[in-house]
Amino acid sequence: MAEALRADRWLWFARLFKSRTMAAEACAARRIRRNGQVMAKSNQLLRPGDVLTWADDARVRVIRVVAIATRRGPAAEARTMYEDMSAAVTRPPVEGIRRTPGSGRPTKADRRATERLRGRN
Repeated sequence: MAEALRADRWLWFARLFKSRTMAAEACAARRIRRNGQVMAKSNQLLRPGDVLTWADDARVRVIRVVAIATRRGPAAEARTMYEDMSAAVTRPPVEGIRRTPGSGRPTKADRRATERLRGRN
């Protein structure tokens, strides 16, 4: 076993992201924190004991690194690489515009209202 591993490789090895590219993009977008500090690059080394935090869909993931692997193995092996501490931490669901079934496609105004609610505009 290695002592430390790049963040993008470890996240991919632990099967927390589907691809190494997706893990690297999450790091580059500054969405992942390591021990409370924002990770700006995916080449930062992770060691056992580090705590990673990021938003994943409707919840906040909090992961403690337990082990460093040398390969991307099966899912059962990947689950032994980390301890999931995020069971109690969840984000409230985003309120959206409710549409009645069969009312057709959303209009441009509906889309803009939805974007405003999500904070993207």
